[in-house]
Order: sequence, then structure tokens, then C-alpha cells
Amino acid sequence: MFDPQTTRNMLKTRWPELDRSKTDQGRGKPPPQMQKPCGAETVALPEPGTAIKHAVAFRDAVACRESRRSFSDAALALDELSYLLWATQGVRKSTAKASFRTVPSGGARHAFETYLFVSRVEGLEPGLYRYLPFDHALCVQWKRADFEPELDEALLKHHFGAAVDFIWAAIPYRCEWSYSWESLRLILLDAGHVCAHLYLACEDVGCGTCAVGAYDQQRLDALIGVDGYDEFAVYAAPVGKQR
Repeated sequence: MFDPQTTRNMLKTRWPELDRSKTDQGRGKPPPQMQKPCGAETVALPEPGTAIKHAVAFRDAVACRESRRSFSDAALALDELSYLLWATQGVRKSTAKASFRTVPSGGARHAFETYLFVSRVEGLEPGLYRYLPFDHALCVQWKRADFEPELDEALLKHHFGAAVDFIWAAIPYRCEWSYSWESLRLILLDAGHVCAHLYLACEDVGCGTCAVGAYDQQRLDALIGVDGYDEFAVYAAPVGKQR
């Protein structure tokens, strides 16, 4: 039964109650890994932005930003995918405990892993990849060309024939380590930051996207190969070239 009060309370901060000395960070436990290891084939990405032909000025990208649910059959260039990944999770600098990226994150915790269902990207075989922001490379999860119907079902028909689908999965402990219960709000706020950057970067290179918050949690988690507890999908965005 839907309880509005419980749901709304989840959106409210209880920051004054948080005793950070009782978090794992406060107890002196080491920070969690900021990037999952690969252990498989990797694909190096071009330096972001070096070969990009910018379609619009920043002001125009903001003014023209809209959710796009129809794409051409054209493939994305690898340079374009590299740029979109850098714009959404690129690492500018890092310390032993935090990474500072192209998007803001509470406490610079950056709880997300970026998964990519590649259908049409020049130089990449169709399949599932994961972005390695510290290496600016892709980790190959699996390769096969018949996944789109299964993905569309998991996304509740929100694939839209995209060239590549961005799936952001959260590893909550990266944020819980420092912020305990406040991590819930911070992770969801950070997801908005990431997707907003994707919208603007897409407009910049003549692509389009649509933020997707409606999907089948169990199906999508299974498709990207995560356990649904320590890591699970929180946001999706199909990307393709504008018609």
C-alpha cells in the first residue's frame, strides 16, 4: 500500500542527526574502490573532444535541450562516444579517497558505474561494455548482436532503437562509507547531474537522448550482470543521432 509520508520522508534530509564519526569513514575503514576492476578485454577510447565537430554553442545546447525518442539509423563515431562518456563521468583528478570529475557528486564519492549497450558505434562490436573512467577505456562485458529485444523489454519499451544505451548502476557503499543514510538522497541527486550533462553533450554533437526512470529492475540488473543489492541500475538513457 502506498504511504505518501514514508516516501516523502525519504526525500528529506536528516543531516543534523548524522554522526559521521560512526560511519565507516569515521571508524577508519579504507574507502571502497572508485572503479570496478575489469579483468577482461579493454578498448582504449580516443582523447575526448579532440576530433569532435561541435554542432551548437553552449547557449544553444541549453535552449535546444529536449528528450528525443526517435533516432536515425546512423552510427555514433567512437570519438563521439568518448566525448559523451568524458562529459558524464570523466576524471579530472583524484586522491586516495575521492575522484573529481566533470560532474558534481556529494563528497566526490561518485557511486556510479556506466554500462553501455552498443548497437551502432563505429569501431565497436555490438554488445555490453562498461566505462573505466580512470583509464578512459571500455571494459568488454560481452559481445552479441541480438540483445536489443531483450533490452527493450527490460527498459519497458524505452530503447527507441538507440545506437547506444547508457545505464548507470549505483554501488551505494561508495557513498554510504562516508554519509550513511544520507547517501540515498545524494546518489539520486548525483544521477540527475550525470544525465543532465549527457543531454547537453548530446546536443553538442548532434545526438539526442531521453532520461529513462521506468524500467524492470530485475531484468535490467540481470542484463548488465549485477546482483541487485551491492550494485543495481538507477537510471538509463538511450542515445542516437538526431534525424
